[in-house]
Formats: sequence, structure tokens, C-alpha cells
Amino acid sequence: MKTFDPQTTLELEAAAYRRLVAHLRTRSDVQNIDMMNLAGFCRNCLSNWMMDAAKAKGLALSKDEAREIVYGEPYAAWQAKHQTAASPEKLAAFEVNRPKD
Repeated sequence: MKTFDPQTTLELEAAAYRRLVAHLRTRSDVQNIDMMNLAGFCRNCLSNWMMDAAKAKGLALSKDEAREIVYGEPYAAWQAKHQTAASPEKLAAFEVNRPKD
């Protein structure tokens, strides 16, 4: 496995994260429930992970602030523009596949 010095690794990981977030912002047609059912994570998960990372560094970051970082706008605005109702089949699949904490 290729290894890099810690700073380069950090920069590469940060660049990959930024690219993922940018990609998700352009794919508003992909619903969070679809991502959860297929991949086991969604935009909200990324937001939660951002909050966890901030907390680990002793930084305050609210759920709304973290979601705005990922969605590129307030979550309510994104929902109003892009979120569609999930079908009963998608909701059932989510209940089966969602992570159990």
C-alpha cells in the first residue's frame, strides 16, 4: 500500500472529501434514502461525521451548520427544492438496511 507523510495524507483526504461533497451537491436527484439503501450513508451522515470531527477538536458545530456545509445551503431550502417522498418500498428497505446503533 502506498503511504504518504501525514500532512500529504491529510491534504489528499480533505481533497477527496471536498470532491465528494461537490459531487453530491450536483446530484440533487439522488435522494438520501437511496444512498442509505445502497451505500449505508447519506448527506446527513456526512454532516454528522463533520459534527463529530469538530467536537473531537473542541469546536462547536451545530447540526444545521454541519448540514449547510454538506448541502451548500440550509437543509430546509435543499429539502424544499430537491427532496421527494420516499415510496413504501424504499422506506421498508431503509428499515432493513439502516445502521443499528
